[in-house]
Amino acid sequence: MINKPMIVVAAVVVAAGSGVAYYLHNRSAQQLPAAAPPATAPAEPAIQHPVPAAGGTASQGPLPALGDSDPAIRDALGEAAGSDAVTQYLVPEGIIRRLVVTIDNLPRQKVPVDKRPTVPVPGSFLANGDEVHATLDPRNFARYEPMVGVVRKLDMRRLADVYLRFYPLFQQVYQDLGYPNGYFNDRLVQVIDSLLATPRPAGPIELTRPNVMYTFADPALEARPAGQKLLLRMGPENAAAIKAKLVELRAIVTAAAPPKH
Repeated sequence: MINKPMIVVAAVVVAAGSGVAYYLHNRSAQQLPAAAPPATAPAEPAIQHPVPAAGGTASQGPLPALGDSDPAIRDALGEAAGSDAVTQYLVPEGIIRRLVVTIDNLPRQKVPVDKRPTVPVPGSFLANGDEVHATLDPRNFARYEPMVGVVRKLDMRRLADVYLRFYPLFQQVYQDLGYPNGYFNDRLVQVIDSLLATPRPAGPIELTRPNVMYTFADPALEARPAGQKLLLRMGPENAAAIKAKLVELRAIVTAAAPPKH
C-alpha cells in the first residue's frame, strides 16, 4: 500500500462487429453457388468524448515527434503550472508516455512505479499501532501538502490546453499500449470518474500488515483501484482539493459537441 504515488488522471469499450460470410445456394445443379458477399467491416468504436479544440498559445506551432516531445511539453507545462513546480515534481524524460501509462492504470489494482510521471513524495509512511492493529497516521497527509498546494493553484483551462495541444501524441501512446482502436480522452474521463468515486472515510482508516507493506484492514477499501487508494492515503482535505480540480478538468475535456453522423 505504501508504494510511492503519482498524480495525474475499465479500458475503452471497443465495439467491433464481424460479419458472417454466407453463400446463396441455387437449387439448379447446373448453376454454381453465388460468391460470398464481403464480411461486414468491424464497427468503429464509438467516441463518447471527442476532444475540444485547444485554445490559447499552447495551440500554436507544429507538434514534435513523440520521441522529441519532452522539451516542448515540459516548457508548455512550465508555462501553465509554473517552471519551479515542473522542475521540482515532474520526471523530465518520457513525459507523455509516463502520463498515459499512469492514467491508464489508476483504475486498476496496481500502477507501475517505474513509469510514474512525478518524483516520489518525501518522507516515510507512518502508522499508529502495530502489525496486528494500526491506523493511518494523519501526519502522512502533510507529505502531500506541498504538491497538492501546487495543484490548488492550477489554472485548469491552461493545463487542459496543453493536453489538448499535445493530444495526438497522447493518443499515439495510448494506441501503442495495446489499444489500437481506443480513444484516450474517453479513457481519461473514465479515470477521472473513478477517482471522483473515492469515498471519504468517516473516521481513522484501519490498517493491517500481513507482510512488509501495510494494507487497508477493510477488504472493501483494499479492493479499490490504485488511484482511489492513493487519494485515501493523502487525507480527506488533500483528496477534496484534487477532486475539485478533476471536476474542472472533466468539464473542459468533455465540452466538445458530439460528432455528426
